[in-house]
Amino acid sequence: MKSLFGKLSNKSGSGRKKSGLAEAISFSEHNKGMATLTVPDIVPSPAHDSEALKKAFDGLGTDEKAVIRILGHRNASQRRKIRETYQQLYNESLIDRLFSELSGDFRKAIILWTSDPPERDAKLAQDALKMSNKRVKHLKIIVEIACASTSHHLMAVRQAYTSLFDCSLEEDIASNVSLPLRKLLVGLVSSYRYDKEVVDLVVANSEAYKLNEAIKTKQLDHDNVIWILSTRNFYQLRATFESYKRTYGNPIEQDVKSCGNGNLESLLKVVICCLESPEKHFAEVIKDSVVGLGTDEDSLTRAIVTRAEIDLMKVREQYQNLYKTNLDDAVVDDTSGDYKDFLMTLLGAPI
Repeated sequence: MKSLFGKLSNKSGSGRKKSGLAEAISFSEHNKGMATLTVPDIVPSPAHDSEALKKAFDGLGTDEKAVIRILGHRNASQRRKIRETYQQLYNESLIDRLFSELSGDFRKAIILWTSDPPERDAKLAQDALKMSNKRVKHLKIIVEIACASTSHHLMAVRQAYTSLFDCSLEEDIASNVSLPLRKLLVGLVSSYRYDKEVVDLVVANSEAYKLNEAIKTKQLDHDNVIWILSTRNFYQLRATFESYKRTYGNPIEQDVKSCGNGNLESLLKVVICCLESPEKHFAEVIKDSVVGLGTDEDSLTRAIVTRAEIDLMKVREQYQNLYKTNLDDAVVDDTSGDYKDFLMTLLGAPI
């Protein structure tokens, strides 16, 4: 595991690091005001932050609170500069040092947060694909990357995946996922959606009809379904889903559910939710991670870490609307120690 974290911090070239930075900025600009991450008005220099982190690592024990205080209040651009400066000053990878100094779910969360966003998501996808007993719960990670992110970010993830793992994301899906899920996932990760708000209502009505025909005949892996879901821009798809409900009386995900309880039906519902309302999807991920006995820390970490700079404020609002309870309280009730403090820091709470 440590060697992989070394790959994440050392293998990528400066050009792709800049691409990851540009993507993080694109995310933040597109969702301005929707992030929960708080950054101080006056940010210390990367050298100052690197020195403070080095001090937190050295001596007897690790000052975890200092690590949270620094990294938990820096955006993707600032974290990248800290990683680079730390490497230059101390000739060691910050990611590797975090791995050796921390432990448990806190370590996983900090390392995912500190990593370059495209490399982080590439690693999450690879972890899901390499699981021996893959379920929809794991494959939904790939759907999130393909359907709840910008096309530019998806492209950056695919580039990072190739660099880190010496094969393409599409190849690994083809090798590790069986039909019909393979066909759907390869279509989704291969897409490059137009990112402007352009909608053709005639096309929306026509494609709502095609989707309904596939659902009626229970051919959910029909080429029309894959093509529509993997190529149309988000605004066009939302218009199509609205047309479907208006014409056929039910939300499309409800009619997909009526086709059966198989993996394809379950994954298609995730696809539709991520395309239609990413904030609703991640609210559901968080709820599923804390409900019942025990906590699914991996899912909880993924939802908060990957959305803190994007739309976690909207996720929080959706959580309140859906479950009539507070997301922050759910996190506090189901986590503890430094792990809790770090997640709450990303949620904007003073620690």
